[in-house]
Amino acid sequence: MKKIFAVLALTLAIISCKSEPKDYVTLSGKIENVNDQKKITILNRTGFKKEITVNEDGTFNDTLRVVEGRYNFTDGNQYGSIYLKNNNESVFTVDAKDFDNTLTFAGDEADKNNFMITKVLLQGQYLSEDIFDGDEATFDKVFADLKSDLEELKAKHASIDSTFFGNEDKDFEMMYKSYKNYHTGKLALRQALPKGMVSPSFEEYENFAGGTTSLSDLKGKYVYIDVWATWCGPCKREIPSLKEVETKYHDKNIEFVSISVDDARRSGSDEKAHEAWKKMVAEKELGGIQLFSDNAWKSDFIQAYKINGIPRFILIDPEGNIVSPDAPRPSSDKLIELFDSLSI
Repeated sequence: MKKIFAVLALTLAIISCKSEPKDYVTLSGKIENVNDQKKITILNRTGFKKEITVNEDGTFNDTLRVVEGRYNFTDGNQYGSIYLKNNNESVFTVDAKDFDNTLTFAGDEADKNNFMITKVLLQGQYLSEDIFDGDEATFDKVFADLKSDLEELKAKHASIDSTFFGNEDKDFEMMYKSYKNYHTGKLALRQALPKGMVSPSFEEYENFAGGTTSLSDLKGKYVYIDVWATWCGPCKREIPSLKEVETKYHDKNIEFVSISVDDARRSGSDEKAHEAWKKMVAEKELGGIQLFSDNAWKSDFIQAYKINGIPRFILIDPEGNIVSPDAPRPSSDKLIELFDSLSI
């Protein structure tokens, strides 16, 4: 009987000491060369967001209540992915100056997280801007080769559960469809507006510097056109790079033209849209030739170039013919390569 009570007492002690599952994940680690804000942000597609303070020595430690799945984290301009689950302890270390090559995970779900690192690096080897320059067959081969390599990577991580890989496969298919649609659109644009075709024109657009400007006024020079709007985040991110390119080519045979498509739909009225344009051009000290389109998105020029998303960049030659209806962005090295190929 004493032995029975002893066993019972031991069992109760074990049960009473057993910790309950935690309804949060503990995230810790260290970041070398952390950003000046000394913080990282954890977020996902459904709106979750939490900022974690990073100590002076680069270490951090915090808890998060999460729905199991993939999250993104950012340290300034650097982005990474992490799989989080409540009752887990996840750890990562990274050097912000060499983010992709130094990011390493430990703790729970480390196998999934390190798989995602390798996957991202693998995709980076295949998915450059160049894949959108080729034909359909070349594009499809790139993705076929990438998928084959990803299957080999999955085989090396066979211990990971099939549900995780199922979600990874869905993400891959979504990415492929998105890239495919974008590439198809580019092919259609190049067919509709081929190199050498006489460019659609714009007439008497209001010039911020005074008066009006038409495309014909710029004949004799290459014309690099930036179609943008004051509310467009990606457009504004290109401004510093555009300024640098303008400065580099200020004495060359090329004009830099920015055309605003600000409209009442976004600003509330045509008058407010116009004022927003003038204010930003002045405050940002935008260079080049700053124009305001005559009818926003419905302008003949905008419609002729099939512009339904911005920023869009266009290059026209000195004779008024199209060089590219979808030219590289100012932030892309391919723009300078294009200019060099034309001896601008």
